[in-house]
Amino acid sequence: MTALLVLEDGRTFPGEPFGATGRTVGEAVFATGMTGYQETLTDPSYHRQVVVMTAPHIGNTGWNDEDDESARIWVAGLVVRDPAVRPSNWRSRRSFEEELNAQRIVGISGVDTRALTRHLRERGAMRVGIYSGAVAEQPLADLLEDVRSAPRMAGSALAAEVSTHVAYTVPAVGTRRLTVAAVDLGIKSMTPTSLAERGIDVHVLPATASIEDVLAVEPDGVFFSNGPGDPGTADHERDLLREVLRRGIPYFGICFGNQILGRALGFGTYKLKYGHRGINQPVLDRSTGKVEVTAHNHGFAVDAPLDAETTTEFGSVRVSHVCLNDDVVEGLEVLGPDGRVRAFSVQYHPEAAAGPHDAAYLFDRFVDLMLEQSTAKDRVPEGSSTSTERSA
Repeated sequence: MTALLVLEDGRTFPGEPFGATGRTVGEAVFATGMTGYQETLTDPSYHRQVVVMTAPHIGNTGWNDEDDESARIWVAGLVVRDPAVRPSNWRSRRSFEEELNAQRIVGISGVDTRALTRHLRERGAMRVGIYSGAVAEQPLADLLEDVRSAPRMAGSALAAEVSTHVAYTVPAVGTRRLTVAAVDLGIKSMTPTSLAERGIDVHVLPATASIEDVLAVEPDGVFFSNGPGDPGTADHERDLLREVLRRGIPYFGICFGNQILGRALGFGTYKLKYGHRGINQPVLDRSTGKVEVTAHNHGFAVDAPLDAETTTEFGSVRVSHVCLNDDVVEGLEVLGPDGRVRAFSVQYHPEAAAGPHDAAYLFDRFVDLMLEQSTAKDRVPEGSSTSTERSA
């Protein structure tokens, strides 16, 4: 049995079925990590995307019961060069292909992924279809029409499709120090875990949460997670964050949460040609001059000036981090009248699932920001405008 990958520009790549057989369509993107495929496939940010793994050997460590970043695989499809025939890892419970079959994920193997990645790098991310079994016998013109009829990622509002529908709490590990309202736009499980390990009760709220829902948990800080889709469509999330900023509540955002902060501050967002996806992206922390190797998964970016602060209704804003590969904005900071950071975000993933741990300090920075704000609030006399504004 053969399989066929069809790009919207008409180029095709033959291969063999891998995982479930049938049809799938989505946006073709490539991920450069040599490890961490389980975390990649279960990352909700990959919803409606067909992921091309650039590393040739995938599936070597099988599939375990510990490393999922959500309750299911979210990728629309998978493209690999040379899948492992037999997994070898003490934590493995089943093979990679067995898990793909169990979750009905259509994939293709034996593809020249190097040539495919170069094509996407030069032409940009585009719609794609994978076809195997009987459907692959259809005329190429029909398959190409099927691919071109698939929705584009630009203009797609997807956060609500991957978000929890019911609020839940991840309790603090050890003594509770703080409370955070985390808006789930496609949150990875390691993110609330990283917060909880720092003594934080994490109240995870749906993407549709209102400011009243946020305030109901009496948060010391608010967090917006990663997630899929076009941030330009996220008007509800933008407006919610503006309400948070108006109340002076400390804020930390990751990935989609960085783009939402950008929009809340009045910046635009734009689609990258082929995005950043992988666990080896170099980012410069402009305040320290240090370079971090970071994990990325984003196809959009914030359009903010790199070399000047911007005045907004919420304070001065500066770009805190940039990608050294292409100068894409990778972080924002909002400064109060005293010059202190009151809200910040990054475009990458400090929870490192999978990936390096260079940016784990950002969770500690969020803790420090909340503790500092809590201390300042305790010093405000009862009945003052500042003490009542948070609960308004």
